[in-house]
Amino acid sequence: MSLPPIDQNYLQNFLVGLLNTHSPTGFTERATEYVEKALAEFPEVQISRTSKGSLLAVLPGEREDAPRAISAHVDTLGAMVKEIKSNGRLQLTRIGGLSWNSVETEGCNIYTASGKTFRGSLLLNKASGHVYGAELTDTKREDSAMEVRLDARTTNADETRALGIEVGDFVAFDPRVEVNNGFIRSRFLDDKACVAVVLAVVKALHDAGLKPAQRTYLYFTTYEEVGHGGTTGLPDDTTELLVNDMAAIGNTQTSDEFHVSICVKDGGGPYDHALSMRLRKLADQYEIPYKVDIFTYYASDGTAYWRAGGNAVVALIGPGIDASHNYERTHMESLIANARWDLAYLLN
Repeated sequence: MSLPPIDQNYLQNFLVGLLNTHSPTGFTERATEYVEKALAEFPEVQISRTSKGSLLAVLPGEREDAPRAISAHVDTLGAMVKEIKSNGRLQLTRIGGLSWNSVETEGCNIYTASGKTFRGSLLLNKASGHVYGAELTDTKREDSAMEVRLDARTTNADETRALGIEVGDFVAFDPRVEVNNGFIRSRFLDDKACVAVVLAVVKALHDAGLKPAQRTYLYFTTYEEVGHGGTTGLPDDTTELLVNDMAAIGNTQTSDEFHVSICVKDGGGPYDHALSMRLRKLADQYEIPYKVDIFTYYASDGTAYWRAGGNAVVALIGPGIDASHNYERTHMESLIANARWDLAYLLN
């Protein structure tokens, strides 16, 4: 059986829209709704929400004796307001593995409890080179050294609070999405690239009038970046979980931006060998360009699922993404290869 084609324009357009939808962990409703609305265009897909706000969709299969699951996460790195400073600016606390140097000088949205949104930018406390000289470059980038400068008339804490901004408000950084020569450059490709891949797979099956070999759960989690996204929510009859998450690129790694990678071990230990080998045979059969890699400083929803007592076997594949948890980049070739591998798995 040949694999149905992937609609590349659909994948790219969906991804750009999702990247431009802020969703730091704990504040993912807009992104979840974006995915839910897209899934609703396929009448064969049954959609529900878990109590934690994750999205669970069901694809009917040719058989139902060994249901499978594919996961990807919609939540991203971000921040929350930790303190309103005496100068009216904001000190933040990070969400997930965000590094301040990766978003220094970046624009951001502050989402208040009242529903108002304010704009600002993240700066070093001593950001003026003409005033602070070497302190601008020598200061360690840590929580206490950074602040959000609000695009509002405020010079003290009372004026900032009068705007409706308070401790606990979510802060989301601009993704800065650009598409050039097949490259997609943006923050938070981890893991919105994989969410877009899964939606493109659903569309490919729908357009071809095909069903997966087994009933398949599509699980879009909302707390992956803080370690417990995949701990609950998958139905108990799930026998296999194929996690779709980014492949990290760098020295000592085999992954690149033009292949899909299979992660055989991460910080939580090895993934299921038999399932990983089956996936590799499928990739060879369908001539899908892939790399095999190990990610030492990495964990996934599959890791969380196993640690919480999940009984299904788990494997992980994902597109090669450069500069993970920074200003990331991948290529459409990697995304298409990932989508084709998902299809090969689902149809066999």
